[in-house]
Amino acid sequence: MTSLLKQGQNILNTTQAADFIAPLLLRLYLAPVLMQAGWNKMNHWQDTVAWFGNADWGLGLPMPAVMAALAVGAEFFGAILLLIGLATRLVAIPLMVTMVVAAITVHGQNGWLAIADASSWFADGTIMSNPAIMEAPEKLAAAKSLLQEHGNYEWLTSSGNFVILNNGIEFAATYFIMLLTLFFIGGGRYISADYWLNKHLTKV
Repeated sequence: MTSLLKQGQNILNTTQAADFIAPLLLRLYLAPVLMQAGWNKMNHWQDTVAWFGNADWGLGLPMPAVMAALAVGAEFFGAILLLIGLATRLVAIPLMVTMVVAAITVHGQNGWLAIADASSWFADGTIMSNPAIMEAPEKLAAAKSLLQEHGNYEWLTSSGNFVILNNGIEFAATYFIMLLTLFFIGGGRYISADYWLNKHLTKV
């Protein structure tokens, strides 16, 4: 029994020595996703502001230029800070807010699924009153039929099958959970600016 406990403690110690890997991977995964989202908004600034402000075909948010600037700042510059692990907990807060806003204003009406899948138990036709989820198989079948008849279907599908984008909250929720995790655990040891900054400040 003592031997088993000792082995368990050794495994635990080994795991703790490598605990920097999880926050590092979270940061490396999130940074390019968020940076690309911010870059797209910044690179199409006028369209972004119009989309943020227009209530008919956009989000209908007040002060659209300010809201767009906040979104770009959080995503693009926040991603840079995440990448180097600087102010990780602090920068996670506006990014989490951005994910919540995106989930509510952009994706919420489409339910959970990012990719439409009528066979999923998430897609019962009642999620957020969006029966269009159940129409995905018919839409996909029609698209495939048109492409097979009028296009080079084998070439078009050589990199993967076609899907129907549902644009639900799945990705925004996933990113929120990842950011929430970073908020609690920080940027991790060794490979983050936070670690070395804290190490330097504690010596002073």
